[in-house]
Amino acid sequence: MGDQMQVIVEKLNQEPFRKNYNLISFDSLEPLQLLQLLSDVLGEIDPKHAVDIREELPEQTAKRMLNLLGILKYKPPGTVSDLSAFRQGLVTGSKAVIHPVLHWLLQRTNELRTRAYLARFLVKLEVPAEFLQDDTVADFNKQYEELMEAFKNLHKEHEQLKISGLSTAEIRRDISAMEEEKDQLAKRVERLKKRVETVQNHQRMLEIARQLRLEKEREESLAQQKQEQKSQLFHTEQRLQRAQVQLKEMQHMVADSKPESLMKKLEEEINFNSYLVNEKIPREMESKKTSVYFLQKLVAEPAMTQADLTALESEIEEVTAQMNQLIEKRIITYEPTDSKFSMYRQQASIISRKKEAKAEELQAAKEEMSSLEKQVEQKNSQAQGLGGSEVLTEEEFKQYVSRLRGKNTLYKRRRQEVAEITAEYGILQRTEELLRQRHQATQQQLQAIEEKKGISGYSYTQEELERVSAVKSEMDEVKGQTLDNMSEMVKKLNAMVAEKKASLAPVIKELRQLRQTCQELTQECDEKKMQYDSCAAGLETNRSALEQEVKGLLEECAQEESNYRYINCMKRSLEVQLQRAKEEMKAYVSPEPQERRRAVREQYTRIILEQENLGKKLREKQKVVRESHGLNMKQMKMWQDFEKLMECKRECFLKQQNQAAIGQIIQEGGKDRLVL
Repeated sequence: MGDQMQVIVEKLNQEPFRKNYNLISFDSLEPLQLLQLLSDVLGEIDPKHAVDIREELPEQTAKRMLNLLGILKYKPPGTVSDLSAFRQGLVTGSKAVIHPVLHWLLQRTNELRTRAYLARFLVKLEVPAEFLQDDTVADFNKQYEELMEAFKNLHKEHEQLKISGLSTAEIRRDISAMEEEKDQLAKRVERLKKRVETVQNHQRMLEIARQLRLEKEREESLAQQKQEQKSQLFHTEQRLQRAQVQLKEMQHMVADSKPESLMKKLEEEINFNSYLVNEKIPREMESKKTSVYFLQKLVAEPAMTQADLTALESEIEEVTAQMNQLIEKRIITYEPTDSKFSMYRQQASIISRKKEAKAEELQAAKEEMSSLEKQVEQKNSQAQGLGGSEVLTEEEFKQYVSRLRGKNTLYKRRRQEVAEITAEYGILQRTEELLRQRHQATQQQLQAIEEKKGISGYSYTQEELERVSAVKSEMDEVKGQTLDNMSEMVKKLNAMVAEKKASLAPVIKELRQLRQTCQELTQECDEKKMQYDSCAAGLETNRSALEQEVKGLLEECAQEESNYRYINCMKRSLEVQLQRAKEEMKAYVSPEPQERRRAVREQYTRIILEQENLGKKLREKQKVVRESHGLNMKQMKMWQDFEKLMECKRECFLKQQNQAAIGQIIQEGGKDRLVL
């Protein structure tokens, strides 16, 4: 119940309510104030319910709240009899009924606001079956249901768009950038095609370059596999050495120790592990779950602006101030019986905090030891790798990455070219097939004409002679070109090899010197790093010891300050009570009537006498009213009968006057006729 009230007070002190309650002021609210508070919360969820309950009857208030709670799907606890008690408690403003409702509403305000908004459009109106027999009413009902379904679909799409976070402007920018990049790539492909087509034997050179690239990639993969196998072998040897060292240590411990010491160590380890499993890890898991819940909630909300951050900071400051006030009130309202156990509570809290701190230190030391072991393994593998092959520098690695990107781009471009050539090859095949069919038809016609003329086989013989002569001339040209190209290529390759050797000779010398310098600097860096690590470890140890000491002193200072404030507040409250008691005693004992009237006892005595006199007068008045009630009722009935009688006489008199007027008019009409 205390946790429930704490949550309610925290939510009510936040936006949009800002009630500035504390536990004491919230618990002291009257039933009418609680009902008004519940009505305000419901009005925040559904603006139609933001009303003042003093302007409506209690039955209307209860009915309105019950209807909204039913729409929001709130389920009161208990059976049917408990439901009737729930309705009665809601009418009377009972804390046992309203507190759970407030707790349920304030924990899911956003969800319930959405549900209340949807209920205005999705709560179906029940039309009686006899009205649905009318065609017009049935058509309107059908349209109403279709509109409800359309609203559901639109709301779902709206929520999905809100969650997706897609921006049309960003998509358009990406599309335009991709189109520009596509145009640039197409232009580059065209330029490279034109440049390659001018080179002689470009197909053969491309094939040789492809084979060279494949062989280099294979060589690199084999070298990488070799390096990985070396590192795996090294790690395996290291693990074997560590296992052997641990085995020797365990054998030494078993040989030199006693069963009692081993049992004691095992018990300590079991106690530590049980503390981790039963206390520390569940608490950490609970905190992690809470943080994950808040992070998910934060991710689901829209992006926050600087104004939102400023508002949250102000809320944090207000909540901190309220917490300090509650702590001070709690210290003031401590009972004397609680003060007897304060020392034991403080000692228990100090011991629990020290226990948690030591457990965290031990866990951190274990994690640090495991990380250091991993670093040692990495350093050993790096040292082994340095001894076996060269390590790329940052610039070389960047160049390697840029080359990979260029190769990837070239590969994509070539793949696209291959696809285009494949498509063109299919078109050419189809064209060739059509031309072949036409050629066959033409040959058949030519043979038929030759047979008619008597020169069958003339065209075939002529084509064979032309083909043989063309093939012979092409072979002669190819042989001459091949010999010339081979001689030119050999000359060019020899010249390129000589130039590369001459240009790489000074670079190789510089590289050897730089390698030697790099090894010396690496060795010096390792030595300096070892010195730095040892010095940093010592300083870190001293710093942690000083931090623990300072933390303990701060805790003691805070505890002493808390005791001082508690004693000072108790002293002030006792002084105020003592002063009030002295003034009351002085006024009560004083012989002067004025002073005695100021005493609280005299004031309450006077008020009691006045109320007793007022009660006597009211009872006498009630007695007089009861005695005269029968006569008054009889007299009232007589006056009512008299009023009815007079009304009847008035109506009779009016009727008589109307009849007399009609008779006079008839007589005047007869006289006029006689005169005529």
